[in-house]
Amino acid sequence: MSDFQKLLAAEPVVKPLKKGEIVKCTIVFIGRKLFLVDVNNQFTGIISGADLLSSVMDVRTLKVGDEIPAMYRGQDPESGLLILSLRKASQMTLMSKLLDNKEKNLTMTVVPTEANKGGLLIDLDGMKGFVPVSQLSPIHYPRVENADPEKILEHLRALIGKPLEVRVLNVQDDGKKIIFSERATADQSREAALKNLKVGDRVEGVISGILSYGLFVTFDGLEGLVHVSEIDWGHVANPAKFAKIGDKVNVEIIGLDPEKISLSIKRLKANPWAELAGAYKLNDIIEVPVLKISKFGVFVELNGGINGLIHLSEISHTPVKNIEDVIKVGQKVKAKIITLDINERRIGLSMKALEAAPAGAEKSIAGEAAKVDKSKEADIDVDMDGTEKKEKKAPKKTKKAE
Repeated sequence: MSDFQKLLAAEPVVKPLKKGEIVKCTIVFIGRKLFLVDVNNQFTGIISGADLLSSVMDVRTLKVGDEIPAMYRGQDPESGLLILSLRKASQMTLMSKLLDNKEKNLTMTVVPTEANKGGLLIDLDGMKGFVPVSQLSPIHYPRVENADPEKILEHLRALIGKPLEVRVLNVQDDGKKIIFSERATADQSREAALKNLKVGDRVEGVISGILSYGLFVTFDGLEGLVHVSEIDWGHVANPAKFAKIGDKVNVEIIGLDPEKISLSIKRLKANPWAELAGAYKLNDIIEVPVLKISKFGVFVELNGGINGLIHLSEISHTPVKNIEDVIKVGQKVKAKIITLDINERRIGLSMKALEAAPAGAEKSIAGEAAKVDKSKEADIDVDMDGTEKKEKKAPKKTKKAE
C-alpha cells in the first residue's frame, strides 16, 4: 500500500449530517454577531443572529477553542458553510429537562419576561412558557378589588424580571404548550408550615394585599387574612388607612383550616371596651370631640377610639332641625353618660342633661315628637361606629276579607 493510500485510509470517514442532529463543534472565530466553528475536523459551520442565544450557557463567556453543542439546520448553498444553532440545541436540552422535572415533580426557577391579563409569559430560548394567574402563589396572587382586569395586569407587570420557583404542570414535546405552577411549589411548603402553627400563635408578617374587606398578610411562606372586623377595636371604614403593601405587622392566628388562615391585629392590643368599663361609669360628665354628624345624632370619640352617640333628642331641650347649626365636627362638647352597656359595646350621652329645661320645652318637644313616626324610629339600628344599619320595614297589613 502506497503512502498516499495509507494517509487516505487513516482519514476519518465523512458522515453526512442529518437536519436536527446535535453535533459537537469547536469555536475557531468569534465575530460581532457570529461564530465560526469546526465540526469533526471535516466541516466549517456558522452560528449567527438569534441562533447564538442559549439558556444553558452564557454565550458572552465563550472563547476560541471552546467546545459547544449545536443543532445542524442545513448548508448555505453559496458559502458551503453548515448552518448551526446554539438556540435549537439549547431548546432540546431544555425540553429534556422540563420533561424530567415534570416526571420527578422537581422545582425550577423561571423569570417572567411578559405579562397579560391571564398570567405571566416565560421565554425559554424562543419557546413560550406560561404561569396562569390561578397558579401564582398567594404572595404573588393579584388581590384586586372587583377583579379589575387593568389592575390585575398592573400587578402582574410588577412581577416581570422577578425569579419564581415553579413546578412543570404540562409540557408538549414540540414545546408549543408549557405550563408552570408557582402555587404547586407553595402548597408543599404550606402544608409543612401549617403543621407548626396553632390558634393563638403570634407571628410577624408583611402586608401583601389590601381590599375593602381586610388585609392579607404573608409569613413563613403562608398567607392569611385579617378581616376588617379584626383590624382595630374601633370602626374601620377603609383598611388602606391602617396599612400599606410591604408594611411589617404582628398578628395573632385566630383560625386555621386547609384553605384559610384567619388573623387578627386588634387582639394584640388591649380591648378599649374593657378599659372603658374602668374609666367611665353611668352619669359621668365628660368632654369629648365630635367625630361625625348623622341625621339621627352626633358621634363623639372616647378613649381607645370608641365612639359614643348623642342622639338628636339628647342635644337640646328645644327641637334641633339642623344639627350642624349647633355642633361642628372637631368641636369638643360636654355630655353626660346616660347609657353604658359594655357587653353590647354601646354608650349613649346627653348634652341637654347638663342644662335645666326652659319653661314650655317639654310641650314643644312633645309636639315635635308627634310628627315622628315612632315605628320607623324604633326600627333604626345604629352601631357605635357610626354606621346606620338597614331600616327594618314593618310587614304590610292585609285587609280582612269581607
